[in-house]
Amino acid sequence: MNHFINFKDFTPDYLENIIDQALEMKRYPSQCAKVLESKNLYMLFQKTSTRTALSFAFGMTALGGQYLIQNWQDSNFSIAEIQDEVRYVSRQADVIMARLKTNEDINLMAQYSYVPVINGCCNMYHPSQAIADLVTIKELFGTLKIKLLYIGVKNNVLNSLVDSLPKLGGEVFAVTPVVNAPSVDKELGTAALKTGKYHEIGSGHPTLTGVRKLIREVDVVYTDTWVDMEFISDNSCSGMKEDRLKKMLPFQINAELLHGSKAVVMHDMPIHAGSEISRDVVETHLKTILQQADNRKYAAQSILFNLLK
Repeated sequence: MNHFINFKDFTPDYLENIIDQALEMKRYPSQCAKVLESKNLYMLFQKTSTRTALSFAFGMTALGGQYLIQNWQDSNFSIAEIQDEVRYVSRQADVIMARLKTNEDINLMAQYSYVPVINGCCNMYHPSQAIADLVTIKELFGTLKIKLLYIGVKNNVLNSLVDSLPKLGGEVFAVTPVVNAPSVDKELGTAALKTGKYHEIGSGHPTLTGVRKLIREVDVVYTDTWVDMEFISDNSCSGMKEDRLKKMLPFQINAELLHGSKAVVMHDMPIHAGSEISRDVVETHLKTILQQADNRKYAAQSILFNLLK
């Protein structure tokens, strides 16, 4: 049975097929209005969500299927063992999309599920976001053989970009003054570095001089929130948030840093203007950022179709 947890076992052809299928579904929505008729999607959210929830819900219904959405705290997943709950849920649904806090839990769910499980985001990977990013890049450039500069925390979003774009001929340059320890995948990082398509700039201690030079040479500048959404409103994490702000603020995506660059700016949202990106840059590149967000729906549709066809 195929699951959609990360891209490690995916061939370049399989990945590219998902991307191209998403673009086809975007271009010709009426042709796929019934391809998942009578199919049921169960969605479980332990983490907050806007784009993942809407993209999978509206994406599934646009393909003729149905969905049920449930918050972790409203379900018995919060009081029972995952393997027991998922064995029941997977007898009712045709596919499960779960947005959980840990990679261990999403893997446990996949292990015991009778139907495909999609990782809607965990602490180590965000594969559906990466598919939407790649769809957007192909729309903008007509190819995936581009240079992408990621500036932000070394996290799940970066992992999924590193796990995908280099396989498809692109290059990823990472400027990561802060490392989110629960997101570290040493095996992935080591393998990606060996390809010569992934570059860690400054080995965790990048300089602004180096970044300013590189930013003029890339096609895409990509950033992400500096603090995971579940910690944004958590007062007990104030020290961590202050430390990240201090280390990351010099690398904020703003007009000064982008001076001389013709790169497209991408942001996976939610946006925290004034932190990882300035408000003026958001407004200048809003069309692309919203295109990227809109493409979450078509990425979700392609993932669902490829798992259920």
